[in-house]
Amino acid sequence: MKIAVVGKGGSGKTTTSAVLARTLARQGHSVVALDCDSNPNLGISLGVGDDETERLVSMRQSLDEGDEAHAPGWDEVLDRFGSEAPDGVRLAVVSRIDNPEPGCL
Repeated sequence: MKIAVVGKGGSGKTTTSAVLARTLARQGHSVVALDCDSNPNLGISLGVGDDETERLVSMRQSLDEGDEAHAPGWDEVLDRFGSEAPDGVRLAVVSRIDNPEPGCL
């Protein structure tokens, strides 16, 4: 299952995404949360904290600036650029997905 949360700024997308991700993970689902927002704060809402959220945002900026190589697949995105959040949610802060594999988010 793939779920995207979209809407106007300030409408509660990040909070809704965090509650949905942690609820599904608590129910035993494997959850990967991708924060694609221009102001990425999903890590804070998921409970990974300010420092880890900033680390993930910094890695995304390094990729955008060409200082870091992109990962070839989504598993490697999570391994190299992701973090474990509470309740077993896996989180990555991304700006875009080039050439997604079939079934990729």
